[in-house]
Amino acid sequence: MDRIDAMKVFVAAVDEGSLAGAGRKLRRSPAAVSRAIAFLEHHVGAELLHRTTRSLKLSEAGQRYAAACRRILSELEEADISAGGERSAPRGALTITAPVVVGEDVLRPLLDAFMTEYPAVTVRLVMLDRTVNLIDEGIDVALRIAHLADSNFVAIKLGEVRRVVAASPGYLAQHPVIGEPADLAKHQIIAMTHFGLDSWSFPPAAKSKVARAVQFAPRLVVNTVRAAVASASEGHGVTRLFSYHIAEEIRDGRLQILLAKDEHPALPVHLLAPQGRFDVPKVRAFVDFAAPRLKRYFERLSREASRASRSRRGRVSAE
Repeated sequence: MDRIDAMKVFVAAVDEGSLAGAGRKLRRSPAAVSRAIAFLEHHVGAELLHRTTRSLKLSEAGQRYAAACRRILSELEEADISAGGERSAPRGALTITAPVVVGEDVLRPLLDAFMTEYPAVTVRLVMLDRTVNLIDEGIDVALRIAHLADSNFVAIKLGEVRRVVAASPGYLAQHPVIGEPADLAKHQIIAMTHFGLDSWSFPPAAKSKVARAVQFAPRLVVNTVRAAVASASEGHGVTRLFSYHIAEEIRDGRLQILLAKDEHPALPVHLLAPQGRFDVPKVRAFVDFAAPRLKRYFERLSREASRASRSRRGRVSAE
């Protein structure tokens, strides 16, 4: 059996979460998928997958082997494309990762339009609210919201997002005024793991170098952005999120940005790819298609959030 072909089957099984899923994706019988996995396990002399009737799980050896397979298959694809030169048209499977909300609300509709324009490209969108290892997890492009460490990755800046404190006008009308971070201790807090479960930090006050921290006992703790947004919009407390999480609620007045003068500096948004991936036609086509559209989106988001912060009622007129 061809080892490269077996590696493709193995990676597909990992991505799909089952041998049956890999068979459907590759249009092969379950028996053929099982033979390919067995061939690799015999070749390396170790069990790569723990199988059950409904799912599979990578063994410790399988985790290392899967990362190596992704690198090898990616390098082979780049070698084929390099040999083809400019004649290579965008084609094949493109894997993209993004945080959940921006992936669902912003990237997913953009990808629908991209696939319409490039019918030979298929897309796998992995939405996770954690930092993904692009090499080990076989990612072509990541949309990342963070300050980037020095690395061998290539990045295209798309814009910035703010970490904002927000509440509904109805809640604010019935509770004490929030004029500075310390006032939050008197309020009902809707907390999320990503933004602090029992305290929120703020930059130092004027003429100070010490960061400010506000301690609180949250009234509600949730583990999804949409739950925090919904509860705050319905008047149940104050929450802290990224500006793009609540763009629609700010636009129609359901939420109001608070403490704008006390925010941390905005975080940059980038499209990020391993060195050399931007030269792959399917990746280059996506970046050329997506980058200007995403830049316009984040520029508009920044304008609207700034206007909302300056507005007494927190309302933004529709463009």
